[in-house]
Amino acid sequence: MTDIKDIQNRIIELEVEHRDLDSVIDSLSREGHRDELQLRRLKKRRLQLKDYITLLKMQLVPDIPA
Repeated sequence: MTDIKDIQNRIIELEVEHRDLDSVIDSLSREGHRDELQLRRLKKRRLQLKDYITLLKMQLVPDIPA
């Protein structure tokens, strides 16, 4: 992904997915859902999304020569 608009759109998509996962995880936790494996997988996916969003945001920052 090199086009700035493409990167920005992808960031938005990933942020929406991240928020959705937050909602699902919170809901399952409040309900006392005890499928720990599912919760761990959802939390891992949420962390992967956060890391990828950070990586994409770093690509938007121009390199400044030292």
